[in-house]
This record gives sequence, structure tokens and C-alpha cells, in this order.
Amino acid sequence: MKEIILKRNGFTIRKTNIEDSELILSYIKKIAAYEHMSDLVVATAKDIQETIFKKNQAAVVIAENEGKPIGFMLYFYTYSTFLGRANLYLEDIYIDEVHRHKGFGKLMFEALAKIAVENECHRIDWVCLDWNEKSIKFYESIGAKPLNDWITFRLQKNEIDSLSNK
Repeated sequence: MKEIILKRNGFTIRKTNIEDSELILSYIKKIAAYEHMSDLVVATAKDIQETIFKKNQAAVVIAENEGKPIGFMLYFYTYSTFLGRANLYLEDIYIDEVHRHKGFGKLMFEALAKIAVENECHRIDWVCLDWNEKSIKFYESIGAKPLNDWITFRLQKNEIDSLSNK
């Protein structure tokens, strides 16, 4: 039996296990397509099994309506030196298009907030593409505030290898 995080009127959010690896990968591919980044997906089900379920580098929950998957969230813990505690970082959230605008997104964030409270996290952070106005409006509607004074930086594998003298 899979552990349920939230249940409401046929809608559930449940934890995942290694048998969900293909399903998780399918949602990663869906969000990549939505964000016009399908060509960047190199992850495999084996990668998901190794990094999420064996190394516990992230966690995933599946949203289901009437027992059928309709979305997912992938998150992991970060640490705030100022707060002196771990926080959640939401890497991805995705709901199948036919199930959007039905309140499921808010329920997904409610489940994520429950996870944060249970783990004594005081913050949940995530990024959103600047062109995704519908999502931005939704995030603001649940009380999220944009951090306009921060710039996201990234080092990719080539730069990391170079810096590490590999």
C-alpha cells in the first residue's frame, strides 16, 4: 500500500516508490514538452531509480484523481543558513492539461505544505519561467511572492568538470 499524503473526494497525493520510476519519467517528459525543452531530457528510468530511490537525492509525489495519475511534484531539501534549518525546493510540478483549473494545483501545494510542516521547514522555494503567466498568477493566488532581487545562476557539467580540474 502506498502512503497517502492527502485525500479529498477521489483526489489523492501519494508518495512514490521504485516501481513508479517509469511514471515519474513520463511526467518529467511532459513538463519538458510543456516548457519547450524536450531535447534537454536525458534522464532514464534507471537514473530515477538510482538518484531518487537508492540515493534519496529527491522525493516525488503523484497526484491521482479517481485512482488515475494526473500529475506529479518533485522536491528536495535545501538549507538556509539564516534560518538554521532545511527547507523544501520544488523542482517540478505538473498537472495533465485536462485536469487543470479544477483546484488540484492548490491541493498539491497543500500536500507540499504538509510535508514542509512535518519536516519543520519554514520555506518552500521554486522558480517559474517568466513567460508562464498562468502559473505566476496561480502562485501569487496562494500567497507566493516573487524574489525579484535574486538572480539564478547555474554551472553545468562541463563547467563543473573544468572547475574540479577533471
